[in-house]
Amino acid sequence: MDGTPIGTASKAAAHGPDTALHLAFSCYVLNADGKLLITRRALSKKTWPGVWTNSFCGHPRPAEPVLSAVHRRADFELGLEISDVALALPLFRYRATDSRGTVENEVCPVYVARTDGDPDPDPREVAEFVWVEPGAVARAASQTPWAFSPWMVMQLEQLEKFS
Repeated sequence: MDGTPIGTASKAAAHGPDTALHLAFSCYVLNADGKLLITRRALSKKTWPGVWTNSFCGHPRPAEPVLSAVHRRADFELGLEISDVALALPLFRYRATDSRGTVENEVCPVYVARTDGDPDPDPREVAEFVWVEPGAVARAASQTPWAFSPWMVMQLEQLEKFS
């Protein structure tokens, strides 16, 4: 696979027991104090409901640059304006199956961004949020991985700036 798009599908159609490899992204947001925003997924989410995860994640629309999608989802999910968006893990890829049998199978570049604001999350996306010391959440994810999304656990293992 060389990363060339072969088609499009709705999010619902693209995620199931036989999910094809597709493009997504994750973003970690830091505030002026260096604290990391983590979010708890809404209980209504199809995959990993109620699980703590990175600040936000999503999928680009067809032909949408990933960086534009990052800004769009920050606003949509969290009501946040972000800046200093940097690509931290360009080649991150994972596959995980949740308790309902839904598979995530994603090429998922990981970004780190900054904000001066506080979230005003969309309750359909985020049940709650907290600002935490990055090292503390990295330790918690390694000690209790079941409490966090599988992609966050894997990403934190690779994000040296949070260890």
